[in-house]
Amino acid sequence: MAVSSETDPDKRRPASVLFLCNHNVIRSPMAEGLLKKMLGRQTYIDSAGVSAGEADGFVTSVMAEKDIDFSGHVPKALSDLEDTWFDVVITLSPQAHHVALSMEDVEAGDVIYWPAGDPTVVQGTREQRLSAYREVRDAIEKNLRDYFDVTI
Repeated sequence: MAVSSETDPDKRRPASVLFLCNHNVIRSPMAEGLLKKMLGRQTYIDSAGVSAGEADGFVTSVMAEKDIDFSGHVPKALSDLEDTWFDVVITLSPQAHHVALSMEDVEAGDVIYWPAGDPTVVQGTREQRLSAYREVRDAIEKNLRDYFDVTI
Protein backbone atom coordinates (compact mmCIF):
# COMPACT_ATOMS: atom_id res chain seq x y z
CA MET A 1 0.00 0.00 0.00
CA ALA A 2 1.38 3.42 -0.92
CA VAL A 3 1.40 5.36 2.33
CA SER A 4 3.37 8.18 3.88
CA SER A 5 6.07 7.68 6.49
CA GLU A 6 5.29 6.64 10.05
CA THR A 7 5.87 10.18 11.31
CA ASP A 8 3.33 11.63 8.89
CA PRO A 9 -0.17 12.20 10.30
CA ASP A 10 -1.55 10.96 6.96
CA LYS A 11 0.18 7.56 7.36
CA ARG A 12 -3.07 5.61 6.91
CA ARG A 13 -4.06 7.42 3.74
CA PRO A 14 -3.41 5.44 0.61
CA ALA A 15 -3.31 7.25 -2.73
CA SER A 16 -6.35 5.34 -4.04
CA VAL A 17 -9.24 3.42 -2.48
CA LEU A 18 -12.00 1.32 -4.03
CA PHE A 19 -15.09 0.30 -2.07
CA LEU A 20 -16.76 -2.82 -3.40
CA CYS A 21 -20.14 -4.37 -2.56
CA ASN A 22 -22.76 -6.37 -4.43
CA HIS A 23 -24.52 -3.72 -6.54
CA ASN A 24 -22.94 -0.30 -5.75
CA VAL A 25 -26.29 0.85 -4.41
CA ILE A 26 -25.99 1.07 -0.62
CA ARG A 27 -22.78 0.14 1.19
CA SER A 28 -19.99 0.99 -1.25
CA PRO A 29 -21.43 4.36 -2.35
CA MET A 30 -22.04 5.26 1.31
CA ALA A 31 -18.39 4.53 2.06
CA GLU A 32 -17.25 6.46 -1.01
CA GLY A 33 -19.35 9.51 -0.11
CA LEU A 34 -18.29 9.52 3.53
CA LEU A 35 -14.58 9.14 2.77
CA LYS A 36 -14.68 11.84 0.09
CA LYS A 37 -16.23 14.17 2.65
CA MET A 38 -13.51 13.26 5.16
CA LEU A 39 -10.50 13.45 2.84
CA GLY A 40 -11.63 15.69 0.00
CA ARG A 41 -9.35 15.31 -2.99
CA GLN A 42 -6.34 14.02 -1.02
CA THR A 43 -7.07 10.46 -2.11
CA TYR A 44 -8.62 8.99 -5.27
CA ILE A 45 -11.80 7.30 -4.05
CA ASP A 46 -14.23 5.22 -6.09
CA SER A 47 -16.85 2.53 -5.57
CA ALA A 48 -18.37 -0.26 -7.60
CA GLY A 49 -20.47 -3.35 -7.31
CA VAL A 50 -19.89 -6.88 -8.46
CA SER A 51 -22.75 -5.93 -10.78
CA ALA A 52 -24.65 -2.64 -11.05
CA GLY A 53 -28.00 -2.29 -9.33
CA GLU A 54 -30.74 0.35 -9.16
CA ALA A 55 -30.35 3.57 -7.16
CA ASP A 56 -31.91 3.45 -3.67
CA GLY A 57 -33.88 6.42 -2.31
CA PHE A 58 -33.23 5.46 1.30
CA VAL A 59 -29.49 5.92 0.71
CA THR A 60 -30.13 9.39 -0.70
CA SER A 61 -32.14 10.27 2.43
CA VAL A 62 -29.67 9.04 5.04
CA MET A 63 -26.66 10.50 3.23
CA ALA A 64 -28.43 13.89 3.03
CA GLU A 65 -28.48 13.79 6.84
CA LYS A 66 -24.66 13.97 6.60
CA ASP A 67 -24.83 16.77 3.99
CA ILE A 68 -23.76 14.38 1.23
CA ASP A 69 -25.74 14.70 -2.01
CA PHE A 70 -26.50 11.33 -3.58
CA SER A 71 -29.19 12.46 -5.97
CA GLY A 72 -26.88 11.95 -8.95
CA HIS A 73 -25.39 8.59 -7.93
CA VAL A 74 -25.44 6.08 -10.78
CA PRO A 75 -24.54 2.54 -9.64
CA LYS A 76 -21.68 0.96 -11.57
CA ALA A 77 -20.09 -2.46 -11.87
CA LEU A 78 -16.43 -3.40 -11.69
CA SER A 79 -16.39 -3.55 -15.47
CA ASP A 80 -17.35 0.16 -15.58
CA LEU A 81 -14.27 1.38 -13.67
CA GLU A 82 -11.99 3.88 -15.38
CA ASP A 83 -8.96 3.03 -13.22
CA THR A 84 -7.96 -0.53 -12.47
CA TRP A 85 -5.23 -0.11 -9.82
CA PHE A 86 -6.04 0.73 -6.20
CA ASP A 87 -3.76 0.81 -3.18
CA VAL A 88 -6.63 -0.53 -1.09
CA VAL A 89 -9.85 -2.33 -2.01
CA ILE A 90 -12.31 -2.43 0.88
CA THR A 91 -15.06 -4.99 0.45
CA LEU A 92 -18.36 -4.66 2.29
CA SER A 93 -20.10 -7.95 1.55
CA PRO A 94 -19.00 -11.61 1.43
CA GLN A 95 -19.70 -11.86 -2.32
CA ALA A 96 -17.68 -8.71 -3.04
CA HIS A 97 -14.79 -9.98 -0.91
CA HIS A 98 -14.70 -13.28 -2.75
CA VAL A 99 -14.70 -11.45 -6.10
CA ALA A 100 -12.00 -9.02 -4.95
CA LEU A 101 -9.68 -11.85 -3.99
CA SER A 102 -9.96 -13.31 -7.48
CA MET A 103 -10.08 -10.10 -9.57
CA GLU A 104 -8.16 -10.24 -12.81
CA ASP A 105 -9.11 -6.85 -14.29
CA VAL A 106 -8.53 -4.80 -11.12
CA GLU A 107 -5.31 -4.84 -9.10
CA ALA A 108 -4.97 -3.89 -5.45
CA GLY A 109 -2.14 -3.45 -3.00
CA ASP A 110 -4.37 -4.63 -0.14
CA VAL A 111 -7.83 -6.16 0.04
CA ILE A 112 -9.66 -5.55 3.32
CA TYR A 113 -13.01 -7.00 4.38
CA TRP A 114 -15.36 -4.85 6.47
CA PRO A 115 -18.61 -6.79 6.88
CA ALA A 116 -21.52 -4.36 6.60
CA GLY A 117 -25.12 -5.31 7.14
CA ASP A 118 -27.71 -5.28 4.41
CA PRO A 119 -30.45 -2.83 5.42
CA THR A 120 -32.79 -4.04 2.68
CA VAL A 121 -33.64 -7.10 4.77
CA VAL A 122 -35.39 -4.89 7.35
CA GLN A 123 -39.15 -4.66 6.88
CA GLY A 124 -41.53 -2.25 8.56
CA THR A 125 -42.36 1.40 8.49
CA ARG A 126 -40.37 3.97 6.54
CA GLU A 127 -38.74 5.12 9.79
CA GLN A 128 -37.77 1.54 10.74
CA ARG A 129 -36.19 1.03 7.34
CA LEU A 130 -34.38 4.39 7.47
CA SER A 131 -33.06 3.42 10.90
CA ALA A 132 -31.53 0.26 9.40
CA TYR A 133 -29.83 2.34 6.69
CA ARG A 134 -28.52 4.77 9.32
CA GLU A 135 -27.04 1.88 11.29
CA VAL A 136 -25.14 0.66 8.23
CA ARG A 137 -24.01 4.20 7.36
CA ASP A 138 -22.82 4.85 10.91
CA ALA A 139 -20.95 1.53 11.13
CA ILE A 140 -19.16 2.31 7.86
CA GLU A 141 -18.37 5.82 9.10
CA LYS A 142 -16.84 4.40 12.29
CA ASN A 143 -14.66 2.00 10.29
CA LEU A 144 -13.52 4.87 8.07
CA ARG A 145 -12.68 7.11 11.03
CA ASP A 146 -10.76 4.32 12.75
CA TYR A 147 -8.85 3.10 9.69
CA PHE A 148 -8.03 6.48 8.16
CA ASP A 149 -7.77 8.32 11.51
CA VAL A 150 -10.08 11.13 10.42
CA THR A 151 -13.43 12.62 11.42
CA ILE A 152 -16.36 13.84 9.38
